[in-house]
Amino acid sequence: MIDHLEPHRAIALRHAWSGLVATDLPRLDITIGQGSTGPAPCLYRSMVCFILQGSKRVLINDELLSYDSADYLVSAIDLPLSGEILNAPGGNPYVAVSLLLEPALLTELAASMPLDAETGSCGIGLSINPVTQPLRDALLRFMSLLDQPADIPVLAPMAERELLYRLLQGPEGRLLRQIARPDGALGRIRRAVQWIRDNQTARLRIAALCEVSGMSRASLHRHFLALTGVTPLQYQKQLRLQGARYLLLDGEKSVSEVAFAVGYESATQFIREYGRQFGNPPARDVRQLREAISASTAA
Repeated sequence: MIDHLEPHRAIALRHAWSGLVATDLPRLDITIGQGSTGPAPCLYRSMVCFILQGSKRVLINDELLSYDSADYLVSAIDLPLSGEILNAPGGNPYVAVSLLLEPALLTELAASMPLDAETGSCGIGLSINPVTQPLRDALLRFMSLLDQPADIPVLAPMAERELLYRLLQGPEGRLLRQIARPDGALGRIRRAVQWIRDNQTARLRIAALCEVSGMSRASLHRHFLALTGVTPLQYQKQLRLQGARYLLLDGEKSVSEVAFAVGYESATQFIREYGRQFGNPPARDVRQLREAISASTAA
């Protein structure tokens, strides 16, 4: 059986060894890791992800989605969810590449393509679809530039455009077009999400979200929940706790200092909500994370 992704995987393994690695190609990251012991909370950026080896399961809005090297995932909005990495057969590591989506470029490309039928409703901002051969070939041409860094400034923009063009032609072309439509429901909620990200340590103000999104309270709540699977307040809480986890891993602040740094007024409340989110209190969770990181590095 022909392994169509072997060239892609070889490039990824030449340019990354473990964890999440930002590459010389703008907005393209490589992830290499071992299978997780269970679902773990994470934040998906607005991106397209291609698995080159292994598989992954994600849980969003009580829906379990699975994808592997035969599929690609589109996240049209920054989404808080739970994910679980699964190793490839034989214990080979999980390998994936992800490209952050650039709305301006999608707008430019979509404007030159025939319009498809738009619907008034807006469902969850995440979709999984089968990889086609033209899409796989475009990804390889884009990734191959990592082996030719001198060509990146000139050829990378063209290669990225080709990749996005193939995505716009695919089943989720309509979802990707909505990213570039600032007056659509997705565009409005993206603005609300950005406001929360920019002000995640401050008290959440629904009035400010309504103003920046141009929506009423009822419309904001309905579309926010439909697209992200959580309410604005729950979204902010998950951002805070994710940020706290990274600060604790750095090891430069105490639990109380981290709690106040991410916007909590009570360390006790922070510890309680951290345990609900990650399954363990901060100190134990961080200790287990460091042990897992050390084991992965040693392997």
